[in-house]
Amino acid sequence: MAHRLQIRLLTWDVKDTLLRLRHPVGEEYATKARAHGLEVEAAHLGHAFRQAYRTQSHSFPNYGLSQGLTSRQWWLDVVLQTFRLAGVRDAQAVAPIADQLYEDFCKPCSWQVLEGAEATLRGCRKRGLRLAVVSNFDRRLEAILRGLGLREHFDFVLTSEAAGWPKPDPRIFHEALRLAQVDPAVAAHVGDSYHCDYKGARAVGMRSFLVLGPEPLDPAVEGSVPQECLLPSLSHLLPALDRLEGSPLGL
Repeated sequence: MAHRLQIRLLTWDVKDTLLRLRHPVGEEYATKARAHGLEVEAAHLGHAFRQAYRTQSHSFPNYGLSQGLTSRQWWLDVVLQTFRLAGVRDAQAVAPIADQLYEDFCKPCSWQVLEGAEATLRGCRKRGLRLAVVSNFDRRLEAILRGLGLREHFDFVLTSEAAGWPKPDPRIFHEALRLAQVDPAVAAHVGDSYHCDYKGARAVGMRSFLVLGPEPLDPAVEGSVPQECLLPSLSHLLPALDRLEGSPLGL
């Protein structure tokens, strides 16, 4: 009789998998700046943010924790650099804006639950799956999930700040498996990043599903991920799990 795979643990990425920002970053920054008497174009701020975020992530990976920073200071520095790149060099004027932005991005009103997320989480629970979060997020994530009514679905929330390692570092996935006390062969991960989520989970022996975003998938990526592991939407996950568990060898 052929062995049938049974998934016991499903780990989840959060941003752009279960949640997304309600408004683009540039718009949020511009709105807060306007409330403090600064007029800066949202498009300029959006472009500057992407540049500042990339630079900060490269210079101080995983919120600079190993270099003596806190995640809050890391984000405040990103905001200051964003405004500097957008032409605002008065750090004293930007400091209260940075503080407000940090606090506001912890509030549920800044986020929206993606279509199908709640129904899919409920469906996973109904079929007896254990659920957990594995996210490159900071300490605010617990409060965000609670505020949006999603925290109750998860056994635990493991952020890269708490773990000390960001995806795709195998250690964060191993830590999730340790906390859940399951083998990688009976665990799967769901996320929207090919590099951090799909490949990161596969590298430790977990199954993995890649959630497709609004942008076309890179042909090289598409060719390296089985069709059965591509999720056009979260509503495709449960049928994909059925196919996975119905396969003698799994995917």
